[in-house]
Amino acid sequence: MRPRQNITELFSTFLQFTDDRFAGWTTDARLHRSIKVCVNQYPEATGEDFWAVYWHKSWQKSPQPAIPLGHMSAYLQESCYWTVHNLMPRLPDSHDKVSDFFQVAIASVPKILKSCDPDVNLSLKAYASRAFGNIIRDYLRQNREADFCNHWGLLMKVSRKRLTESLENAGLNPATIEQYVLAWTCLTTIHLPRKSPNLRQTPAPEPSTWMAIASNYNRMRLQLTSPGAEVTAPTLEKWLIECGTQVRKYLYPSVSSLNSPKPGQEEGQLQDELVDALQQPLLTELIEREEEITRQAQKAQINKVLQAAITQLDTSAQQLLQLYYQKGLTQQQIAKELAIQQYTVSRKLSKARESLLLILTRWSQETLHIPITSDVVKYISTILEEWLQVHYQTSSPTP
Repeated sequence: MRPRQNITELFSTFLQFTDDRFAGWTTDARLHRSIKVCVNQYPEATGEDFWAVYWHKSWQKSPQPAIPLGHMSAYLQESCYWTVHNLMPRLPDSHDKVSDFFQVAIASVPKILKSCDPDVNLSLKAYASRAFGNIIRDYLRQNREADFCNHWGLLMKVSRKRLTESLENAGLNPATIEQYVLAWTCLTTIHLPRKSPNLRQTPAPEPSTWMAIASNYNRMRLQLTSPGAEVTAPTLEKWLIECGTQVRKYLYPSVSSLNSPKPGQEEGQLQDELVDALQQPLLTELIEREEEITRQAQKAQINKVLQAAITQLDTSAQQLLQLYYQKGLTQQQIAKELAIQQYTVSRKLSKARESLLLILTRWSQETLHIPITSDVVKYISTILEEWLQVHYQTSSPTP
């Protein structure tokens, strides 16, 4: 592995994997700008420990800590990698890859930062290395537990706290979680009166047991915040199967190997996220100014790209766009004015927008290096729609 050479690299670059091997470092542009401004402002601060403490404290104090978290995630890349690399020979039975374990460990950076006191721990890297190792071992322990137990055995062994965490992680609302936890309580009380490590392959309840569980639940449901109506045994079985599914997902999450793990950096504006722990507002001002210049330049480029793209459309398509966005006519009104069918107007409008969307998407990929996903295309489509409205509303009406 090539060591990173300076403070800027340490706090703005991320590991890349190819065929589960280290392939190099990739730079996050926002983090690079952020740390570069800071280093230029404080040239005397040359030690990595200084900047580690700086961003650690920034993360603790910031209401929107994405940028500090990004810097700390970048800083701990090597510690995470070498911890995983050294553990692999001790895990001969594991089917996971180095990159998979790396993803599991690096995602825990917020938890590590929360538990590590920057004023007490002299070496964050040493602390993180031990934490990464414990996280991987705990992950493997949970995986084995999830593998060994069948559905009902898993529900027998899980605690109320872990079950609640699993359901919260699945995004269920509090009222549903309360109902599911009560159903689980009835199950463990009637079907599983004694928890034992030998009951990993627990059989499903018999029909008579399900009736008893349902009767118990319907009596106890009045203690819930939202009791709801009485439920049947099949409904309770469905709820508990969902509980088991979510527990297994929570204990044994699927892992995807990514080239650039950057937790916490997907949203927000840099000027909103950067915290000036050294009480130097000039840092924020400089970054705000740079971000604003960048945004204005990108808007100008988008405007130029789309204006050129419109000129490439045929005359009828340009006319339809003008009637729809500039004059504000409906498709039915356009069809009447042009003496064509409404479905023809709809088809041609859709085709024109699709042509512009394709051009803007390709430009975003080639110029801004944005990975194209379905969510990104939806976002670009929204930008295009807003641009068309503004563009034609501010343009002079065609005689």
